[in-house]
Amino acid sequence: MDIEVLRKDMVAAMKAKDKPRKEAISSLVSAVKKAAIDAGCREDIPGELADQVILKELKTVKEQIDTCPDSRADLKAEYQFRYEVISEYAPKLLSAEEVRAVITEKFADVAATKNKGAIMKAVMAELKGKADGKVINQVVGELCK
Repeated sequence: MDIEVLRKDMVAAMKAKDKPRKEAISSLVSAVKKAAIDAGCREDIPGELADQVILKELKTVKEQIDTCPDSRADLKAEYQFRYEVISEYAPKLLSAEEVRAVITEKFADVAATKNKGAIMKAVMAELKGKADGKVINQVVGELCK
């Protein structure tokens, strides 16, 4: 995801006077900028960094939805709206079958050891930001049986 796309969508939301959408996109832009500053690439923000930040924000909002009490329906609806907006910008993650195919194709030698720690170390370096860590862990667990 390019930061310029986020900025243009934020401006479009401002022009449309869509305050909740603008706030959700604005929080994404600021999170990406902060991560870029921390990584030392303030001017030229790589798309992979933006994708990682978007996935992290998506996970955070999902946790907010899950932990929000049922009595606060207004807050839950706000979190749900933010989740939907952020998920529009989130990169498509690999499915369990695709993860299994990548592991058996690229990491066959490591997978043959049945050492879960070694497999996870090798695979996570390759699939970070491309697949959910829980899905990778589940697939590796099945392959180690």
